[in-house]
Amino acid sequence: MGVLLPIRFPATPIAHYQETTMTISHTEATIRAHNGIALFMQNWRPEHPRAAVALVHGLGEHSSRYANLIGELNTRGYAVYACDHRGHGRSPGQRAYIDSWEDLSSGVRALLASVRESEPGLPVFLIGHSLGGLIVLHYVLHDPAGLQGVVASAPALSSAGLSPVLVWLSTILSRVAPTVSLASKLPIGGISRDLTVQQAYTSDPLVSSVGTPRLATESFAAIAWTNAHASELQLPLLIVHGSADPIVPPAASAQFFANVGSPDKQRIVYPDYVHETHNDIGWQQPVHDIANWLDAHTINYANI
Repeated sequence: MGVLLPIRFPATPIAHYQETTMTISHTEATIRAHNGIALFMQNWRPEHPRAAVALVHGLGEHSSRYANLIGELNTRGYAVYACDHRGHGRSPGQRAYIDSWEDLSSGVRALLASVRESEPGLPVFLIGHSLGGLIVLHYVLHDPAGLQGVVASAPALSSAGLSPVLVWLSTILSRVAPTVSLASKLPIGGISRDLTVQQAYTSDPLVSSVGTPRLATESFAAIAWTNAHASELQLPLLIVHGSADPIVPPAASAQFFANVGSPDKQRIVYPDYVHETHNDIGWQQPVHDIANWLDAHTINYANI
């Protein structure tokens, strides 16, 4: 099902786009991931995109919570594709449960396959936030082929922001009761300082505040592996992080960034911002910085 959304450009035209207005089509579909798991997918697409972005969301949330970022990218001429992870949002499955990390990696693989089928010949970028940031970094370290660059927003590269009791319980229960639901206890004020965002988050029926032991232990293993292989990352990389993020320690992304092997890397820290810089007070600056970085790394194509 498609919906057409009118979008107006800012006063200063974006390079390669001379129109003053444009229409964005919104389409919903299903993609198949590991073991035939059906994932909800949606895209927001300008009529003549200059590049494509695959967007990967974080723990307990879903792909519709990125309106600020998606709107800016659409205005710049980027087609944005996103799916809900297994057990998240409008995708099926027990909330926040996975059998293995491959459930998440295969979702990214299926999403990218859909992007490439729909947008042949365009440069493709991968963007992930929080758990999604870990997912995309882990993914590109295994398979960077065909990607123009990767953006990680507050990537979950450490478990230090989690309750030590929850970490201990998850390790034990993953062996004996991997599907049991545990409260994730994310501090609402740590997600965004904007009260409107906080209210929308707590009232969103598609947001879940639970985790499972198996997801936790699979994430811990992915964190360890991703940090150990940071030097092998050669794609252009942007990391954005709030300095006051209480959910994912900024020091974790700083250490990872220092070890990354790519000569084309940038890390931006926003003073006083918390976890979701794209939804925090002053979100315009991080969102513009991400879009500007994508612009700088987008190859000029004849159809732009």
